[in-house]
Amino acid sequence: MASSSGERHSGSPMEANAPAVPPMDAKLMVATGRGDCQQLKDVVNKEDAGMMVVVMASSNTRPSVSAAASPPVAMHPLLHASASSGDWKGLTFLLNREESQADPTNKPSQEFLKSLQACTSGGNCTNGRLPTPPQASNDIEEGANMPLLLSPESLLEGVTIEGDTALHVVATHGDGHNFLKCVDTICAKGKHLMFKQNNKGDTPLHCAARAGNHEMVDKLIGLAIGPSRREESVDKIENDLHRSENLSTETPLNDVGRMGVEYLRMENDSKETALHEAIRIGHSPLVKKLLAYDSELARFPQEGTSPLYLSILLEQFDIAQTLYDQSKQHILSYSGPTGQNALHVAVLRSTEMTKVLLEWNKNLTMQGDKNGSTPLHFASSRTILSNHGVYPHPCISCFRVPFPRFKVLTEVLEDNGAPLYQPDNVGMFPIHVAAAVGEKQTIKLFVKRYPSSAGLRDKQGRTFLHVAVEKKKENVVRYACGNRSLAWILNMQDNNGNTALHLAVEAKNHSMFCSLFQNRQVQLNLVNVKGQTARDISVNKIPAILHYNQGTANNIFYALTLTGAMNGTCRWDHFLKNYKDIHQVAIDGKRTDLKNMTEATQTMVVGAVLIATVTFGVTFAVPGGYIADDHPHGGTPTLAGRYAFDAFMVANTFAFVCSTIATVGLMYSGSPMFNHKSRTFYISTAFYFMRTSITCMIVAFTLGVHMVLAPVAPRTSFVVCVISPLVVVWCKMKYWLKWLALAPSLCVRAGYIFTLGLLFPFIIVSSTIFEYWPVIFTFTWAAFGRRATHL
Repeated sequence: MASSSGERHSGSPMEANAPAVPPMDAKLMVATGRGDCQQLKDVVNKEDAGMMVVVMASSNTRPSVSAAASPPVAMHPLLHASASSGDWKGLTFLLNREESQADPTNKPSQEFLKSLQACTSGGNCTNGRLPTPPQASNDIEEGANMPLLLSPESLLEGVTIEGDTALHVVATHGDGHNFLKCVDTICAKGKHLMFKQNNKGDTPLHCAARAGNHEMVDKLIGLAIGPSRREESVDKIENDLHRSENLSTETPLNDVGRMGVEYLRMENDSKETALHEAIRIGHSPLVKKLLAYDSELARFPQEGTSPLYLSILLEQFDIAQTLYDQSKQHILSYSGPTGQNALHVAVLRSTEMTKVLLEWNKNLTMQGDKNGSTPLHFASSRTILSNHGVYPHPCISCFRVPFPRFKVLTEVLEDNGAPLYQPDNVGMFPIHVAAAVGEKQTIKLFVKRYPSSAGLRDKQGRTFLHVAVEKKKENVVRYACGNRSLAWILNMQDNNGNTALHLAVEAKNHSMFCSLFQNRQVQLNLVNVKGQTARDISVNKIPAILHYNQGTANNIFYALTLTGAMNGTCRWDHFLKNYKDIHQVAIDGKRTDLKNMTEATQTMVVGAVLIATVTFGVTFAVPGGYIADDHPHGGTPTLAGRYAFDAFMVANTFAFVCSTIATVGLMYSGSPMFNHKSRTFYISTAFYFMRTSITCMIVAFTLGVHMVLAPVAPRTSFVVCVISPLVVVWCKMKYWLKWLALAPSLCVRAGYIFTLGLLFPFIIVSSTIFEYWPVIFTFTWAAFGRRATHL
């Protein structure tokens, strides 16, 4: 313990006018350990403490270097616990000890005293957990250094981790009589805490409204109003609330005073008032009460999320109606985040609320958000989520309540059709938005009511058809191509000169190409700014390196060529150079090709070797077994000479030979000893023979099962023979489906005689011979061999 003395110097002018005081030595006494506390108290009691400054500090506490840089003082655990539980007696003892001692009825509980002694006796005392010692003494004087020597003002300066003061804590945790008395106790020592904000900018009023504590809200607002106006204002509010559920604009406004209005309109960091918190929890009576205090409260904030926007967003439509009814002269804020207004969210939530908002304010339809999107843009983007893969199974969408988006669109269009012609910041109109999400019915509604909207272009010169093709919305493309009234937009070109057909070929989308190709109004030979037609683009989409020659790009090229589509205006040598530049054939193309060969070889060689192994083993384990050695022709197959057996052996041989050729070809294609052209040839032939070996293996399997089961289970044998070829059909199914989809378009473009009489028969015959010649040879040779045997 140390002390020092010095002369007293004059301070403020008030000190100068004060009566003369005889000079005295000022004493500064510091207790740095627990042993000094009692000694310091004895000195204070014996000596004149008028000129004494007492400081008590723990010996292991380090003072901060800079007071400005020090963190906020942590709330004392006893204060926090008392405020959280509504222990107004404990709060009174901590903040006004003289009053607590003068009135025995205000004496804190034994539990509080035990916790106090635990903290002051050196026990562990942490926020939220107050240790209880094994025995407690009623003499709380001894050792009560921390909470009792600090002034009430110092105690109330403590905050929680979230920055909440004691008043925040009380307002959050209760609404009863004890909590209200806690508010009185705290505000008696620090009324400024009512206006203090935590780390998120919330005042105690925000906390009370968030918790739905309407009595606490009344208490806080009453303290902000002041005692002179509190009783009168509360009486008026209660009469207004009980007189009618829906207050009219003629309801007299309550005079809550300037301080009360400022307190009600205080915003947190999210620019939200206590009214927002009441709306967020759906507390309609509390919303009415706050509006009764301030009928202009729904006007704030004027930018950001307004109470009306929040109520519609949370589908609290009864609260939205209350906001409108109780607002002064029905004036309130319609604003929302990012420049939106309440109608932006209403069109996504409710048809009825959309209709009501349009009755309240018709100007909302023309207001755009920060992206320039109007509410009609939002309504046009409304779609069924299951169409976009949001739900894991399409059947889940069957259990959803369908949103009546067409009623919303109808309400907005009937009120004002001008927003349909209002673009956003990138020039997209509502019809473009509908096309981007694939809303065909919405586009039909727009075109039916306003036919000229079909030709609207965005900043890139795109119509809704261009957008639908780029976003691969096939249903919209089919609708546009099938609607005769939209023929005038089919050949519109964007800023790059591309029509919808150019973009469909560029996207290599077979379905959209067929829809456009089938419409004779679509021009095939229009050129873009690069001088390219759709056929030129189809050529560029065919890779110059190793690829599957029956892909979509090849089919589109064949279809355009068969119907007489022409090339563009570019010289052919320049076109070929550009083609090579696109695919970088010279250097990068070969590197990519060799990499693809290596990867394909590693994958295919496993299957080829497996087929070769299986077919080799089947040759020596034929169906039906072998003739015993003690019989004529012992060791030969028992079923030899039958038609099915001969066909089985030929098919199995083809499978073995083709898989072996594929294996050798894959070995050569993966070897760096051969040049690029040779390796390409080997892997192409290996792929063909690999596919052929699979077909022959399926034929051999089917014949083998048939030989074994036909004599004893003919029906089962028949089923196996029907199911087994599904593998072969599946391998070629995509190829045939693409040509089948092209058939109607080719009939329209090239005629029925050419398509059905010449083209398709040629494709069917040539493809069958090319793919299934081993199968044809197998059954033909088996029949010939059986006939030669009989001869």
